[in-house]
Amino acid sequence: MAEIAVTTLRVFFYVQHLLGIGHLVRANRIAQALLEEGFDVTLAMGGLPVEGVPSPGIRSVALPPVKAGSGGFSALEDADGRPVDDAFIALRRAHLLAALSECKPDAVIVETYPFGRRIMRFELLPLLEAAHAMTRRPLIACSVRDILQERGKPGRAEETVQIVEKYVDLVMVHGDPQFALFDETFPLASAISQKISYTGMVAGPPPPPPAENFDMVISAGGGAAGLELVRAAAQMAKRFAPGYRCCLLTGPNLPRSDYEALKSMNAPGLQIFAFRNDLPSLLCGTQLSISQAGYNTVCDILRAGCRSLLIPFAKGGETEQTARAKRLKMLAIAEVLPEDGLSAANLARAVESILAAPPPMPHALDLEGARQTASLLRNRLSR
Repeated sequence: MAEIAVTTLRVFFYVQHLLGIGHLVRANRIAQALLEEGFDVTLAMGGLPVEGVPSPGIRSVALPPVKAGSGGFSALEDADGRPVDDAFIALRRAHLLAALSECKPDAVIVETYPFGRRIMRFELLPLLEAAHAMTRRPLIACSVRDILQERGKPGRAEETVQIVEKYVDLVMVHGDPQFALFDETFPLASAISQKISYTGMVAGPPPPPPAENFDMVISAGGGAAGLELVRAAAQMAKRFAPGYRCCLLTGPNLPRSDYEALKSMNAPGLQIFAFRNDLPSLLCGTQLSISQAGYNTVCDILRAGCRSLLIPFAKGGETEQTARAKRLKMLAIAEVLPEDGLSAANLARAVESILAAPPPMPHALDLEGARQTASLLRNRLSR
């Protein structure tokens, strides 16, 4: 009897990180879970290279990189800090569409858009149009975190709904509805409710035991917006030296001059690194995590179950981290220090209070979003 050939399902996954690395880390976790589920995964990345991404076995397409301009998310720059022009945009778009055509995917995943990343619509609308028009049309899905940045411009939510209705088959909300409902930060969610599926939070797998233990682990995500935090934390750590061992992770995107200035402090008991890929393990062995309130950092903290002090990034009208931190405080999982109250003295007082209190009780939040995203796609494609 002849054997029946088993076709491997192909996924084309677009992700663009602009300031930090959180979007890329989450997308890579999902891509790794898809790979483990048996998918052939192509990750199209549009930002600056990040060590360790993509994970082994994941195909990658490196678009000519862009990053957020000096004014924030309102303008784009190339890797050398030059404003992008029409020729650069046309080159990226052509590269992206050629990669899509070559992949011939069964599913296309677009990270965040149209719920964000509007600045990239010059290539994302053509990507959605090209996928929608393919002879063998792929499933088109949006991968989006549970809490969105609140936007005040009229008409944006309606525009988002129109794009979802026209192109998108599935909106994968990477959250636990017990923690945050999507309609709390996207008020028109009911208009597309039949397309929304919650996956759980996309945490990494349970990490191995830490190679070394620190009393405090201080981290600033990618580092591009964490200078005030790491400066205050470094000064605060001096107050606890030499009795406490502190690990300070500045993030790979902190300017080199600022990193060298921190390294020159030579505070007893304080070790400073730009980046460590064993952060999830370090959190499992620490008494206290001090960090911003980005999605991936919070997932690592929830996985570790350690005490946590969150200083949510709030500059430029950013609301997403503050909303997440407030929910964690309401659940008695973390304490919060507002960014406008950040100082070495205030940090020290908060640390003393947290260390004197019992550790947080175990939580029941769903952290298996990566694996469940892969299962969700498998089930949808098998219909």
